[in-house]
Amino acid sequence: MDDIRIDPLSRKPFQRSEEIKPKNGTGFGNVIDQAVKKVSRLENEADGAIVHMLQGKADVHQTMVALQKSDLSMRLFLAVRNKAIEAYREVMRMQF
Repeated sequence: MDDIRIDPLSRKPFQRSEEIKPKNGTGFGNVIDQAVKKVSRLENEADGAIVHMLQGKADVHQTMVALQKSDLSMRLFLAVRNKAIEAYREVMRMQF
């Protein structure tokens, strides 16, 4: 039978070729900042719609649509926040 020979592995130093950067400049912080601004804008629009309805400048349907948009955006934002916190806690519980 032929002899099987395994050559020893040699360690090569790790060379850092380049840093990883987002291509379009949207990092996690920017995405969160934009989401907060959008939720805030929708909440302000809902507040404005209530004022307009009380002044008689808008009907109930427009006001309810604005309120529902604000409510849904806030619920979505809170759900994403809760998932992010849950993922962070899960990573912190990992043992290496």
